[in-house]
Amino acid sequence: MRMKCLNYALFALATAGFCAFAQEKTQDPATPATNAPASDEDLWLRARVSDGQPARVWRVLAKASRGERVVVGAIGGSITAGSAASTPDLRYVNRVAGWWREHFPRANVKLVNAGIGATGSSYGALRAQRDLLKEQPDFVMIEYAVNDPGSLESAETLEGVVRQVLQLTNQPAVAMLFTMHNNGSNAQEWHSRVGRHYDLPMLSFRDALWPEIQAGRMKWSDVEADIVHPNDRGHGYAAQFVTRTLENSLHSLPVAESLPAVVPVPAPLFTDLFEHTTLVEADALRPLTNSGWTLDVTNHCWRSAQPGSAIEFEIAGKAVLSMHHVIKGPMGRARVTVDGGAAKDLDGWFDQTWGGYRQTREIVRDLSAGKHRVRFELLGEKSEGSGGHEFWILGLGAAGVAVPDERKAESL
Repeated sequence: MRMKCLNYALFALATAGFCAFAQEKTQDPATPATNAPASDEDLWLRARVSDGQPARVWRVLAKASRGERVVVGAIGGSITAGSAASTPDLRYVNRVAGWWREHFPRANVKLVNAGIGATGSSYGALRAQRDLLKEQPDFVMIEYAVNDPGSLESAETLEGVVRQVLQLTNQPAVAMLFTMHNNGSNAQEWHSRVGRHYDLPMLSFRDALWPEIQAGRMKWSDVEADIVHPNDRGHGYAAQFVTRTLENSLHSLPVAESLPAVVPVPAPLFTDLFEHTTLVEADALRPLTNSGWTLDVTNHCWRSAQPGSAIEFEIAGKAVLSMHHVIKGPMGRARVTVDGGAAKDLDGWFDQTWGGYRQTREIVRDLSAGKHRVRFELLGEKSEGSGGHEFWILGLGAAGVAVPDERKAESL
């Protein structure tokens, strides 16, 4: 059976659970006392987890008002990519870009949508430079609240994405958007700690709409196309929460001479490990040794189905991450080690039928600086439901990589 190594749009992880200087919301979203549907204004007020520090967004608004080029960017999973929106123009990111064009017709507004389905902030931290930051975005939306688990690990990789954006020399503004699973859960608890530390605007699709669904004033199907992806109306709400916040900042925009300085990026909350990363996709991986693995150029992966086959690569950094394909098919398990250290077993099979996804796993951290040897070996055992031993390596990543001298100079 021949299967493509794809990033599938459908992905739901197992769930657990710019007005100037406005106070951060600390209480749970309140449900209206009556059974009347909440107004759009009420929904937006509930969505406002935090307005954040306004200096960055004010500077982007001022830039747009001068008719300059403005790059609107977004990074996230399939929701950001636009899954379940009936047309590209109805995706929340396109609607937000449309707000910029409508309010600043003289500006040259470019949209860079770096959403990739079935991926979390771990892969996002590895690819942010390649897919988004090289475009020097001015306003960036980050959406990983349903693809990330609610955990310290996801907060660390999300912090890496945030720090990479904030450290750009053009000082972009960042807004975080928290979407939800069909039981109302998301990674907001951990993600909002990052947003709070960096004083970012944070908007919660979940906090706004979940109380309406719980109270029966709104059906899940009114705003969602499946268990996690917003439909056109849902994308509309997501965009509305962001643009309403932008409008608030626009109304309070100081005159050019009074724009405040951007606050320096603070020290990390959890870690700066994922601020400097490297990503090497399968096509670019060159084995040091290889016994039994084949580079599938068409499907962009190194693959093997023969237990005992082994392959080794080299990558530099203080932490190593691997990427492999997971799908309900004839998939097996591989054991990966770095520099001959503790082994970690990876499974290419799962029991869901909706498709497959790219799994990004941290293999090891706290390594010494420099190059490290990564070895994959295909195991003889497999999951009970699997009919084969195939394993597809999609790439390697590293975090805590050395910063080139030219990039150091740019940041000074």
